[in-house]
Amino acid sequence: MADHVEVRRGVYYDSVTLMQISRTVAAAPGVVAAQVAMATELNLEVIQGMGFTIPDGTLPNDLVIAIRAQNDSVDGGLAAMEDALTARSTPGSAADGTNQAPPRPRTLGRAIRTAHATLAVISVPGGNAAVEAFDAIDQGVSVMLFSDNVPVDQEIALKDAARARDVLLMGPDCGTAVIGGVSLGFANVVRRGPIGIVAASGTGAQQVMCLLDAADVGMSHCLGVGGRDLSSAVAGRSTRQALAALATDPATDSILVVSKPPAPEVLAALESTANSLGKQVHWATLGAGRPDLTAAVEAMLIAEGHDVPSWPEWPVDQLPAPSGYLRGLFCGGTLADEAMLVAGDQLGGIRSNIPLQPELALPHDLKADDHLVIDFGDDGMTQGRPHPMIDPSLRIERIHQEAADDACAVLLLDLVLGHGAHADPAGELAEAITEAKTAARQRGRELPVVISLTGTAGDPQGLEHCATTLHAAGAAVFLSNARATRHALSLLPRKDA
Repeated sequence: MADHVEVRRGVYYDSVTLMQISRTVAAAPGVVAAQVAMATELNLEVIQGMGFTIPDGTLPNDLVIAIRAQNDSVDGGLAAMEDALTARSTPGSAADGTNQAPPRPRTLGRAIRTAHATLAVISVPGGNAAVEAFDAIDQGVSVMLFSDNVPVDQEIALKDAARARDVLLMGPDCGTAVIGGVSLGFANVVRRGPIGIVAASGTGAQQVMCLLDAADVGMSHCLGVGGRDLSSAVAGRSTRQALAALATDPATDSILVVSKPPAPEVLAALESTANSLGKQVHWATLGAGRPDLTAAVEAMLIAEGHDVPSWPEWPVDQLPAPSGYLRGLFCGGTLADEAMLVAGDQLGGIRSNIPLQPELALPHDLKADDHLVIDFGDDGMTQGRPHPMIDPSLRIERIHQEAADDACAVLLLDLVLGHGAHADPAGELAEAITEAKTAARQRGRELPVVISLTGTAGDPQGLEHCATTLHAAGAAVFLSNARATRHALSLLPRKDA
């Protein structure tokens, strides 16, 4: 075996590009393991966990190259990496045939003016995001701010500036939007229809739009506003603007607001605002004592005169586990919140890295001898790494850990399809599930697996294809996240057993 660790100072590539390069290098002949990543704290932990030694003085803005080869040479892996980097750095040819690319705008504002754009999508490290967003707002365009890790005081300042310019700031940490049928970020292929969505949530919005599609009721637009918009600090600034925009939209007959648990006073103020819009506003805002997302959609369908369908599911025969805990491993933060709220009614408090109560926070290693739900898409898990809907490697690693832990009674997972997501998420997840169930069986126990599958027939990955792939691996699959959670609860050890 030969290890090669190299640090390139001040060299930056985005996380999705580096994920693709890492996979290319790992597939090179003779390479056993490879990771090419920015030197964020989380990435360094992963690389060190692979057995590599990181040089002292490595900084977050440095590029780390770690390659392990079967023989004494890593030349093949290094050559594959250099080829991949070159392929992503070579400029295109100019229209005049000179092989010189036309000069690119050096600022976002110049790019907006050059393209006569009306919308800017920004995805840069959170520390730099506000500068770019202010530049776009100053040009009078609305912004989808995909970046996470943006300080809340900057979010407030950006939203106040957007309101003053009469444009909309969607975000920060806005992963999903659909405007006039055009998908931005992570979004599903949903039929057009009369329901407009305002979403302080990404995967929650995707769950709702997929349920609407399954009910043969389409969507006009989905305006994301960022997961913190309904917090006490941000106070619904973008939600008010989004509601007002949909209220004047002729393609929107009624509006559905989707949110992680909001601040009660912010929700009350928004409900008062909604009463004056002239269009019916429905609420899918999670919280203790409030309906889950599926129940909220069902209530809206009934109120709007639509039939409530039988939500698709692909069940398997699974016996309750004799002992142990629920382990939820999620890519979507809102889906994780919903699972904790639903499960909490039966199990009490759920430990998590995004806990519903501060005292339920998991330690740094994200482990506890208890019921737990982990959001692998949380800001702390995505610094310098692609979102788990793109790169599922961290979650798959944890699935294997849970299979080796006899305290894990039931695995509850989500899988979100659509534009922006992994091209074959069901294939990789099904392989991990098969391996996990086999490993658990070798330890003398069965490991039930339940999956919440958010998707539509029109998604590029294919809802039916993904569902049958996961079902063949032995997982019970549900379109409704709430129903998946309740099924997982039914497989936990009975208290009277």
